Amino acid sequence: MMAREQHPVLSPPPAPAAGPAPQAAPGPYARLRGHRRWLLPLLVVLLLAQMAAAMVTTAVQQTPTIDEPVYVATATDYLREHRLRYNPEHPPLGKLLIAAGVAVARPHYDPSYTGTQGEVGRHLLYESGNDPWRLMLWARLPVIALALLCGLVVFGFARDLAGTAGGLVALALYAFSPDVIAHGSLATLDLPAAGFVLTSAWLVWRARHRPLRRLPAAGAALGAAVATKMSALPAVPVLMALAAVSVMAAERSGPAPWWSRRGGRPGPPGSRSRRVLSALAGAAVVAVVAVAVVWAAYLAVDPRLRFSPAEPVPAVAGLRGRLVELLPVPPAYRAGMRVQFGLEDYPWQGFLFGHLYTGSLWYYLPAALLVKTPLGLLALGAAGAVAVVARRRLRPAAPYLLLPPAVLLAAAMTGARDFGTRYTLFVPVFLAVAAALVLTVRWRWRGALTGALVLFAAVSSLRTFPYYLPYANEAFGGPARTHLLLHDSNVDWGQDLGRLADRLRERYPGERVWLVYKGSGVPSYYGIRAADPRDVPPDRVHGLLVVSDSAVAKARGRLAELIAGSRPVGEVGRSISLYRR
Repeated sequence: MMAREQHPVLSPPPAPAAGPAPQAAPGPYARLRGHRRWLLPLLVVLLLAQMAAAMVTTAVQQTPTIDEPVYVATATDYLREHRLRYNPEHPPLGKLLIAAGVAVARPHYDPSYTGTQGEVGRHLLYESGNDPWRLMLWARLPVIALALLCGLVVFGFARDLAGTAGGLVALALYAFSPDVIAHGSLATLDLPAAGFVLTSAWLVWRARHRPLRRLPAAGAALGAAVATKMSALPAVPVLMALAAVSVMAAERSGPAPWWSRRGGRPGPPGSRSRRVLSALAGAAVVAVVAVAVVWAAYLAVDPRLRFSPAEPVPAVAGLRGRLVELLPVPPAYRAGMRVQFGLEDYPWQGFLFGHLYTGSLWYYLPAALLVKTPLGLLALGAAGAVAVVARRRLRPAAPYLLLPPAVLLAAAMTGARDFGTRYTLFVPVFLAVAAALVLTVRWRWRGALTGALVLFAAVSSLRTFPYYLPYANEAFGGPARTHLLLHDSNVDWGQDLGRLADRLRERYPGERVWLVYKGSGVPSYYGIRAADPRDVPPDRVHGLLVVSDSAVAKARGRLAELIAGSRPVGEVGRSISLYRR
């Protein structure tokens, strides 16, 4: 009983007072208390406004990253041709979101152009008469809007668990998270998928009181995650199980079956078998609605569900192939899963703490998260996770808060592509919610310490503005040293080609430039006239040598020899290194 009375969600509404409550004596804080009604919305708006400003500024300044042209071209093809042709390895929903911005930009598009999905993306951006700056900004704006809405979910979830102050702490940590800002400002799928998973977990938690209203919504959010990225699939059984737990909790709090309640009126007590059947029904609702959302996403692109892939789809044998065929999803979804399994079989290269390797390391993602998560968020999130497990009154929330990110992280750690923390964006998002629970601990200095760590995280984030992709926390030397520890989307995803063009015009006009660029951008479009130094003998390479940091990390043979014989003279955006040779 004590746990139910203290918990912000589980506690029943207070009983009406026997008589009129005495008026509070006026004091120095009376005016502030009178303004509480508008103070909370103001703080929420301010936190989200600074996040929006950071994301829009980043979106305006960055050139297309490696994956974005593919998604934008696919979204354009959805709009113009209504066909399932490109990028089958990712379901359509996230790209339909991007298509909302593409529809406003109204780019020129040639549907008869043939090539790989990467070639189609470059053709759309650089060879069809479009302005890539304008098109990319419009494509990124819907993702920015969704990232802001996810901030409201973070606030709501944390407020349910730890009160209003906890909600503000969680929102502040989310709004200043460099990884969230970095990927929330790109036309990519990682943050939308993480936001949908969080929303589903929150709604399943709230279903402990009104399952009939919230379980279908939780299933829709889960379906949206699975219809955005297939990597969200491991969350499906977890959230189905949690839905069953929520229904059981609802059955205990009100004897009537959850599907038959009207206005919260209790009915006669039921048997254990009925409660089990109710729990199974709740899990089934989440699953059925999630599958329906996946089908709806494909039907929104092409009501006839025609699938004509532009590139071959690999065959998958064995247990994986049989499991793919059993899934109740459209054929194009199953084909995308086969593409994903084919990518997992490729011998990718990774880079961690200065070590280049082929294959994958099981600890790569936890190590990368330690580097790229602000220390304040790490400390508060870890303390909150401990609190939700250790404190009896908080323990009912532990599975909802910890299981989804733990299972998704464990699944991601088995992958073959050690490319970046973008595969685990759900971790900082859930950590921000967990951090709020520190305020529930009975310790005199908890408020001051929490405030100091939130401020530390905010300052750390502001110091990296506007270069959020290459962020590293202070324990690992900050953003200037990230390229020595990690590579790819952790540091250099091709985002600084425009900044490089500006630097060359301002400081190195007319100089001979040699360029090794890792990205999807076209250097000549931005006015960069450069040759690849790997195509000529080393003794002919003189002048300015420009190398993307991911290429520096993987440099072997001739490129390593060229870099070793050159003198560092600068960097661009903390993702491109400049050498004098």
